[in-house]
Amino acid sequence: MTRLPRCTGKEAVAALTKVGFETARIKGSHHFLRHADGRTTVVPVHAGETLGPGLMSKILRDCELTPEDFHRLL
Repeated sequence: MTRLPRCTGKEAVAALTKVGFETARIKGSHHFLRHADGRTTVVPVHAGETLGPGLMSKILRDCELTPEDFHRLL
């Protein structure tokens, strides 16, 4: 199994938009992303902070992506 990618929230949002997710709304630093097929996730975008492995795992699970797929998007 591939290690979980380490990236910032801004990089994660950019990668997810490549596969069809759109920013539905933003509340503070939390970006709510929605896909046309109904998948949703929340990505915190804090300046300079890297997303932790637990949060990254949750985001990928919500988006139904594997770490390998996400690595290709970065």
